[in-house]
Amino acid sequence: MTSSLNSGSPAPSINVQHWLRGDPLSNLQLGKIYILDFFSTGCGPCGPALARLAQLQEEYGDMGVEIIAVASREKAATADEARAQVDAWASKWLPNSNIRIAFDYSGEIDKLWMDASLSFGVPQAFVVDRDGSIASIGDPDELKFILPRVIDGSWRASAEAKNAESERIAEGESDVSYNALLRRIRAATEIEDWKAALAAFEEGINLFPDIICLRQSYVGTLIGRMRDMEAGWIALDQFARDAIERNSEDWLSAALEQLFGWYDYSGLPSAERFSMGKELSERILRLYQQQALSRADSSLSVARYYHESGDNDRAVDLIERALKFVDGESLPDGEKHEQMAQLLHTLAEYKGEQACYGGICAAPRKQC
Repeated sequence: MTSSLNSGSPAPSINVQHWLRGDPLSNLQLGKIYILDFFSTGCGPCGPALARLAQLQEEYGDMGVEIIAVASREKAATADEARAQVDAWASKWLPNSNIRIAFDYSGEIDKLWMDASLSFGVPQAFVVDRDGSIASIGDPDELKFILPRVIDGSWRASAEAKNAESERIAEGESDVSYNALLRRIRAATEIEDWKAALAAFEEGINLFPDIICLRQSYVGTLIGRMRDMEAGWIALDQFARDAIERNSEDWLSAALEQLFGWYDYSGLPSAERFSMGKELSERILRLYQQQALSRADSSLSVARYYHESGDNDRAVDLIERALKFVDGESLPDGEKHEQMAQLLHTLAEYKGEQACYGGICAAPRKQC
């Protein structure tokens, strides 16, 4: 399967079932630059990404740049329910924005744009140049670097654009194979054919060694679904050691999350589990010092380890420092509020009382 919608291709039509915000638009006008951002309300990064695109429109709107948000992958029983989901989501993430929002429950616009370009995940941004041709397809957060060069006309002929397009197509073709693998795993786990499921997982880990979620699903299947604690510990231990070798915050944090917080760990070797958690946590904290990192999700993972290991004061301190870091970051209001609320809920649990910061408060959850 190859990509039929690429850089330089004429932009497809944008016929959709409903326009939830803004005047209906039947055709893209020549002379303007459009950014179509495909999103879904169930996608965690989609809200922050679209809020940042709204900031780009404010910055470059006078130069003929317009953002169009497209909801075409809503999971709901009916179109009306899906539409209501998008309305509520847009009110949260774009409360004061004049971005057009298109809604299509039929899947037709997905075929023309997402499927044709081998785009399987959201958010995905398509930049349409002033001549009506595709200038760029990819991560919307990359547009802060790409858009100025699209505006001045230097992007499409550049080596960077050609390299990015080659990488995108190669990744899309790889995604075709990966999605086929996921279908095999899903079919096997649904009928609890664990031999076939594990064989597919192991094949996938060899073929796609950089995909973290595949490793997480493998561990989750062994420990969470099969309750094969011996094999689960071997897989989890290898995941953690690979994360240490990579020395990547994403990998270290993902491995730590698998060690603390998701499953019933009573069948795992406790001393080894806490020892591994200590090493992962210390490595994440060293990365903070070396690279000035302090992301909310990693802080939560490390704090959970210290809380469970009995050092609750350290856990509380980590969450309180993460709150200050997030408060000082330049983030869209919705994203900042969401991150701080999550941190405060955890802080309230660890302190056993209501926790507040900057006008946001959270109380400990009631115990049953």
